[in-house]
Amino acid sequence: MPDSAGSTSRPVPPSRRGVLRAAAVVGGALGVPGGVLSSGAHPSAAAAPAAAPSLPPELPAGLEAYRTPYINWAGEITHHGLWACAPRTGQDLADLANWAHGNGWRLRARGKAHNWSPLTITGPTESDQRVLLLDTTRHLTRMELVTPPAGAPGAVRAQTGVTLEALTEFLAGHGLGVTNTPAPGELTLGGTLAIDAHGTSVPATGETARPGHTYGTLSNLVLSVTAVVWDAARSTYVVRTFHRGSDKECEALAAHVGRGLVAEVVLQAGEEMPLRCQSRVDLSSDELFAPPGSALAGRGNTFADFLDRSGRVEAIWFAFTDKPWLKVWSLSPERPPTARTVHHPYNYPFSDSVPTPVARLAGRMLGEAAWYLAPAFGAAQYTVAATGLAATFATDLWGAAHNLQFYLRPTTLRETANGYAVLTRRADVQRVVSQFAAYYSEQLRTRAARGEFPVNGQVEIRVGGLDRPEESAAPGARPPLLSVVRPPVDRPEFDCAVWIDVLTQPTTPGAHAFYRDLERFLLATFDGGYALTRVEWSKGWAYTDTEAWADQEVIGTTVPSSYGPGQWAEAIGVLDRLDPHSVFGNAFTDRLLRV
Repeated sequence: MPDSAGSTSRPVPPSRRGVLRAAAVVGGALGVPGGVLSSGAHPSAAAAPAAAPSLPPELPAGLEAYRTPYINWAGEITHHGLWACAPRTGQDLADLANWAHGNGWRLRARGKAHNWSPLTITGPTESDQRVLLLDTTRHLTRMELVTPPAGAPGAVRAQTGVTLEALTEFLAGHGLGVTNTPAPGELTLGGTLAIDAHGTSVPATGETARPGHTYGTLSNLVLSVTAVVWDAARSTYVVRTFHRGSDKECEALAAHVGRGLVAEVVLQAGEEMPLRCQSRVDLSSDELFAPPGSALAGRGNTFADFLDRSGRVEAIWFAFTDKPWLKVWSLSPERPPTARTVHHPYNYPFSDSVPTPVARLAGRMLGEAAWYLAPAFGAAQYTVAATGLAATFATDLWGAAHNLQFYLRPTTLRETANGYAVLTRRADVQRVVSQFAAYYSEQLRTRAARGEFPVNGQVEIRVGGLDRPEESAAPGARPPLLSVVRPPVDRPEFDCAVWIDVLTQPTTPGAHAFYRDLERFLLATFDGGYALTRVEWSKGWAYTDTEAWADQEVIGTTVPSSYGPGQWAEAIGVLDRLDPHSVFGNAFTDRLLRV
């Protein structure tokens, strides 16, 4: 396995039987039930119990308050008990908004809490504030097909508590699908639209765009939004529907970053087409991320080469290893002879839970502060992936698109992550990837030589399209105003985004300082010339050397500037008008979403 000096020696791979059982077994070093290193296991996640109000608030008729904990994906933002309720209808949401406005409360929609940033709650500091969580997953889950507009084969009306897995399965049952989804299927539709969640896809060489699909985010599929908004004439919150292309409110609410309350949406959909997913673990990072024009790049195995051939690529690069796990999806109407047919999502059981070799190392790092084991930890993750792919016959899979697009369960290793989208030209993707990879590798080497190991997870690199209005079937559509991949007005040549995440255990010493330096590198290197960096709403960003979402210059200046002052001001103006009393927000969105 790689050591701090970069030399390599291979650990003995686990047996086939061991790999198949690893997803359900966790080493006793962690002491975590169920085989999951849960988000609550991190010492820094402890939060004081809520102090006030101690009695349940009197909610509108038919709604009952109850206590519930809140734990985000990595356990960095937690609360042991906030008041919550489970609204059943859009009118319930409006009634709650008026109740909150009249009683000094704020409402926060909570789906599956698969989020890193403080867009729902800001943490235990809210223990003495009047915050009511709205659980959308109990009742707001209805779906139905509706008549699609011209240019789209299908359309679906869905409430925002439905999960993406349920939504795409429903669409597939009618021969419909979407091009881009995140890897976890248990995300709610409302949450994914709030932060314009993405997948990984651009057109392969020779591929023609298909009606009803978008290579951008899920927010670019929105045709209408039904939301709770302030009616100034009546001085009350009401439920109202806005249509894409005719109501600019729709473009603001399609990616509202936590400053809206959406009950349901209508999404366009395209025809379903099966996918093939091939995995490789034999290519070196030097070759995959080689600089354009170099000898290694000339071999035809760069990230951009695979992107050209298939259009759908992801690289998972474990820390201190030299061979990433490369996933390559391609449109495949017929099953290739070598591919194994799959009939359900989550086809990598070795990564669904914490495998024993990984769990033991994680237990030592967390329990003994043995962070120097990061190289061994990365090597173990790579070995389990490489061996698991072969043992479960998962190197070449074929099936319905939604069964291959979802591959991350809630039981996987919970890590913290930063997140950025680097907007650029398709022709410059390899240049962006290569520059990032060179910086990242050098930082790991330099810090390891000093005895510092701030990263012990993996790098994830994807490439997706921008939210282009021509991919919407709504006449006159504009891109969602706060979409991370809204095309820059002054850079019409930009046509895609390189999504970059770096993951590590939340309590890792020096992680924030590492993320701060990486963020500064990305912002300085991809500053709007041949590429432009924007933060990914749901991940970590605005780092100081001790915490995330704390650098006021990034929050107050850099982020708005990346959208342009006019577009930023327009989005904030619409959201403020729809909720002038900031019922839908928290202390963090108050700082972020302002002009």
